[in-house]
Amino acid sequence: MTEGKSPGEMNTQVPEILPLLPLTNIFIFPKMMFPMEVMGSEATSLVDEAMARDRMIGFVLPKKSLSSSEAKYQIEDLHEIGTSATIMRMAKSDENKTQLLMQGVNRFRILEFVSGKPYLQVRVEIIEEKEVKDLEIEALMSNLVGLFDRVVKLSPFLPQEFGAMAKSIPDAGVLADLVASIINVSLEEKQKILETLDVRQRLKEMTRLVNHQVEILELGNKIQSQVKGDMDKTQRDYYLRQQLKAIKQELGEEEEGKLEVEEYRAKIEKKDLPAEARKDAERELERLSRMHPSSAEYTVVSTYLDWITALPWKEGTEDNLDIRAARKVLDEDHYGLEKPKKRIIEYLAVRKLKPDMKGPILCFVGPPGTGKTSLGHSIARSLGRKFIRISLGGVHDEAEIRGHRRTYIGALPGRIIQGIRRAESNNPVFMLDEIDKVGSDFRGDPSSALLEVLDPEQNFSFMDHYLDLPFDLSHVMFITTANILDTIPPPLRDRMEVIELPGYTLDEKVNIAKRYLIPKEIEANGLKREQIRFTESAVKQIITGYTREAGVRNLQREIGSVCRGVASRVAGGEIEKATIAVKDIHRYLGAVRIISETAARTSKPGVVMGLAWTPAGGDLLFVEATAMKGKKGLTLTGQLGDVMKESASAALSFIRANAERLGISKDFFEEMDIHIHVPAGAIPKDGPSAGVTMLTALSSLLTNRMVKRDLAMTGEITLRGLVLPVGGIKEKVLAAHRAGVKTIILPKWNRKDLEDVPQKVRREITFHFVDEMLEVLKLALEKPGIEGSR
Repeated sequence: MTEGKSPGEMNTQVPEILPLLPLTNIFIFPKMMFPMEVMGSEATSLVDEAMARDRMIGFVLPKKSLSSSEAKYQIEDLHEIGTSATIMRMAKSDENKTQLLMQGVNRFRILEFVSGKPYLQVRVEIIEEKEVKDLEIEALMSNLVGLFDRVVKLSPFLPQEFGAMAKSIPDAGVLADLVASIINVSLEEKQKILETLDVRQRLKEMTRLVNHQVEILELGNKIQSQVKGDMDKTQRDYYLRQQLKAIKQELGEEEEGKLEVEEYRAKIEKKDLPAEARKDAERELERLSRMHPSSAEYTVVSTYLDWITALPWKEGTEDNLDIRAARKVLDEDHYGLEKPKKRIIEYLAVRKLKPDMKGPILCFVGPPGTGKTSLGHSIARSLGRKFIRISLGGVHDEAEIRGHRRTYIGALPGRIIQGIRRAESNNPVFMLDEIDKVGSDFRGDPSSALLEVLDPEQNFSFMDHYLDLPFDLSHVMFITTANILDTIPPPLRDRMEVIELPGYTLDEKVNIAKRYLIPKEIEANGLKREQIRFTESAVKQIITGYTREAGVRNLQREIGSVCRGVASRVAGGEIEKATIAVKDIHRYLGAVRIISETAARTSKPGVVMGLAWTPAGGDLLFVEATAMKGKKGLTLTGQLGDVMKESASAALSFIRANAERLGISKDFFEEMDIHIHVPAGAIPKDGPSAGVTMLTALSSLLTNRMVKRDLAMTGEITLRGLVLPVGGIKEKVLAAHRAGVKTIILPKWNRKDLEDVPQKVRREITFHFVDEMLEVLKLALEKPGIEGSR
């Protein structure tokens, strides 16, 4: 190896013609010092001649690498701007390899190639850099130094002295070149900086590059910290587990996971599972045995096995097939309700003769407070079965019925399977309360999921999403409850046997109050039976004067209010016991709230009492008609629906067409306006059953004849004057009976519906069955006949 030659004083004079060395792996900036190694005879010759002359060499970045067919670079293959550098030291290790220490001098622009040498020579134009200094330049320099210092601190491979060195450089262009030579950017980016001759723009470009470099280094450090933290936690957990394992082995204890697996295995062996369920349980148990107890999947599998081994796949209660005893239990718990009681007794009788029969699907429909839910408890008690109730009111999610799939975190079976598990029996009485209030939205339609549950032909293999196994629901006795049938989808309604529970009569309410409500409220309010007694007349006064309902829920509240009032007086020492008579009711419940208005409301021509059906039972519906001067105007008020408005128009058309027969002037409508109003205007009303009531009101008005007292009617009319049948007859008749109505006019085709009305009510009311409107008018108007003038 030859000795290195001392450079003496550094040469900064760049000749017009420079030997050119293209570089593809390193980049040189002015004023920067760097080592390099050259190989090959052509490059070595270039270095030797440069040392013999002025030690100056030009360096430039090629735009592309030479291909195998190209011997030398052409001028278009090289970037236009390069860097001249002087040789500070040189050392040769052998013939064709030379180590150099170079220092950049300044930028140059290539003008043309110069031939005559075995290596590249170019004629160049030196680019002198102007020194610029202003406030913006200083701000850019300060910002760049700060960012570069951050790069140095974040990068483990850069000496910390680089930051101090950058702070000591006063020249803006040199600072930008220094930072560009140190940071990790591509050669193309460095060439772009070299070609940026404007110092201000060069500083801005370098600020962008250094800022990007800072973001990369900070993100890298963050990732490194996270990975290191995760690795440390994993190693720590492994170390602790190994220690725990060694401690348990020293104590002679088995691992917790193995004990749990053996427990599940014993449960599966003991449980009489169906073949498919057993196969699934054993497969999941095998998976569990290969898992570590601390893994998340371990909990999912163990919970699934808990459900499989806890469900009563083949366990059920034995039915009480003593029909007399069952009838006695039903009568003890509820007064009346003969239809549902009869259906339960029939079920018991058939089950006694055919033990493998499927459970019925019953639907109790009726107004609130008629005992639908409590009847379910009574049925379960009479059969000797477990009772499970779930409320479907407001349920919108199909998963509430079928459950969630196990892929979801926190998944559980649906409420059907959950209820079966709580019952610990595969044949409970299962009540689905408020089935008419099931909703649907983007999460699915629960009523569609209930189609399988409530179909005896399908529910023997009910598939819950969580279990993913068929479960036999055919032994379950499903009972659903609803206030109205209209909102239940027809396919679902078709699967159920509907049993209507209409409202109670006055006598039935009195008996219910005496047998059930009064004893219950006496106990609930801390009284003893000898401390309070209700007379029958007092109970009737509470029913007629303070409640108007089909059921007995409000009646129970009012009785509770009386009991609380007595309890407060007994506790205060005022009395020791109380007998509640009619005269005492006012003291505890205040003034009478409900007064019969039938006589007052129908005391003028044009006012008729109709009957209406509501979800809460039957009700009275008054129709008022009046006439005034005008010209063929018909006004309808009282929040009437389209069907009811059409009934009013049909009634008016019938009267105009039959004016002579009714004793009304033919042209009566030419000089008058008619207004029909149905009071309780805040309540929407609709339906065709008020047709006969509206026609009677108009006839009463136009003939100036009053309607008979205590008379009510219902029925649909046609333009030909026929009276058509309507629904809700039992509820309407009971409402009329509660209001003291003595006579009811019904369509002839509704005669059969009176079979559902209690016999006592039928004895106390006179019924007239008609099929033509003229018969209605003959029966309803005060004066005999319908002839005569208005």
